Order: sequence, then structure tokens, then C-alpha cells
Amino acid sequence: METFTVDTNKITWHAACETSHIPEDGGACVLLNGRQIAVFNFTRRGEWYATDNECPHRQQMALSRGMIGSQGEEPKVACPFHKKTFSLKTGACLNDEGYAIHTFPVKAVDGTVYIGL
Repeated sequence: METFTVDTNKITWHAACETSHIPEDGGACVLLNGRQIAVFNFTRRGEWYATDNECPHRQQMALSRGMIGSQGEEPKVACPFHKKTFSLKTGACLNDEGYAIHTFPVKAVDGTVYIGL
């Protein structure tokens, strides 16, 4: 399995959308620098996450429409088509070691969601 890391010294923060555009305990897709990114407002946990929108299983742009929840203490999203589940923290596939997604730093400040690329 491929893993992805972010060099936090080279992050550029991009305003992605207003916080009100992301449903509570759900997600939405934003386009930044030509890349579709799924943004999740995990209200029950008081946390925000950002990942690739593309599910690597069938290369479908669908993760922003997936269901979020927890597997133990691990926050996750399930692809709405084939139910592959991915950690919102690390991007690792939790039910198939052959897949992974990118995750991105995200923060919500004064009503705006920022994503670090």
C-alpha cells in the first residue's frame, strides 16, 4: 500500500469555501488548482477533514458524497458506490490494504474553510 505524507513546511493555505457550504456530518467537493478535493465537516467530532474526492477503487469522483463515521476511534468515509472505507486522518483504506487516498491539512477560520496544498 502506498502512503502519503505532507511536508508541513511547504503548505500553502487556499480558501476553499464557506463553512456553511459543507453540511454538518457530511461532505462536499471543492476544486482547487484543478484537483477535486472532498471536504468533510465531522460535526459530531468537532473536526474538519479534506481528502481526494476520487475513490481509487474504480476511479470515481465520489468520496465527498460518502457516509462518514468512526471505526473505533478512527474517523472514516465510505465510498457511496462500493463501500471501500478510508481513514480521514491517514487516507489508508480500512478494508482493503491495496488502496489509499491523499489527505490534506484543513482548517475552518471565521466562516471560511482553508485547505493546505
